[in-house]
Amino acid sequence: MKKAISLVFISILALSASSLFAKDPKQIFSEWDKDKNGKLSLEELPRNARPNFKRVDTNQDGTISLAEHEAFLNRPRQPRRERPIPEGIKAFRNLPYAQTKNPRQTLDLFLPEKRAKDTLLPIIVYIHGGGWKNGSKESAMGKLAPYLATGSFAAASINYRLSGESIWPAQIHDCKAAIRWLKGNAKKHGFDPGRMAVWGNSAGGHLVAMLGVSGGVKALEGKLGEHLDQDSRISCVVDFCGPTHFLSMGKFPSNIDHDAPNSPESQLLGGALQENKKVARKASPITYVTKDDAPTLIVHGSKDPLVPFNQAEIFHKALTEAGVKTPFSGWKGWDMA
Repeated sequence: MKKAISLVFISILALSASSLFAKDPKQIFSEWDKDKNGKLSLEELPRNARPNFKRVDTNQDGTISLAEHEAFLNRPRQPRRERPIPEGIKAFRNLPYAQTKNPRQTLDLFLPEKRAKDTLLPIIVYIHGGGWKNGSKESAMGKLAPYLATGSFAAASINYRLSGESIWPAQIHDCKAAIRWLKGNAKKHGFDPGRMAVWGNSAGGHLVAMLGVSGGVKALEGKLGEHLDQDSRISCVVDFCGPTHFLSMGKFPSNIDHDAPNSPESQLLGGALQENKKVARKASPITYVTKDDAPTLIVHGSKDPLVPFNQAEIFHKALTEAGVKTPFSGWKGWDMA
């Protein structure tokens, strides 16, 4: 089991650069605006963005303003289509894990058609980011496909209720219900419930970190689904840029005012962080760290403009002091956003 966990850690880290969450529009604009005049010229755009210059420059003045930039990125788009399944992968889509008809309480399960060995497979479970208010399980295939292609892993991707629909702790209740569902159906699909890695970025990083530290916390289990006889413990965690201590996020440089009533964290909790300190502590993974937590790989960029790098540092320290195996990849100079 240790060998399989190590393989998950190493291989996911190797693909880390391709699994980062989307940048905030203002951050993109600031990075591209080399002369800091508040406008983007054609020459300042990356080559792959230049073909859209005339579409974005709606007033045709030869430059792109922040308003034009944001309007283009936030323009109405066609609903996201399910990414085609690569050859050799069997997909089970939109499986309800909570005995409801809510599409936010479904998961996708993926199995290799040809297995490398005739044995139960370890499984990688991906939880999407998006500030707890955006995102979906459909974003996972590009990340999971390389592992499925080896024939050595099963994989799953989870939807959970977003903050616009339900506030905390609905999100962790959903994730734990999904884990229990997977364990309850492991034998049927030929994967090992005792070798389950969870991987998430940003808000998903927060949720996988919470899964890693709360396996024995009854208050966070919820009572969703038909597999309440299963526990929600997992084997290892891969946390990309996840918030871990909500009350300290506002103390460090960020493009987001995390303490503001409209911050992603405040929307998750249903009120401003500093006015809801008790709930904020209960929603922070660092609160639950104990020596029996799952091994946790932490990946975070030192210049992350959204989730302060300190969130990774303090979580790594807490896990280490508790005696939990926790490799830490702090990428200096990377924003990981």
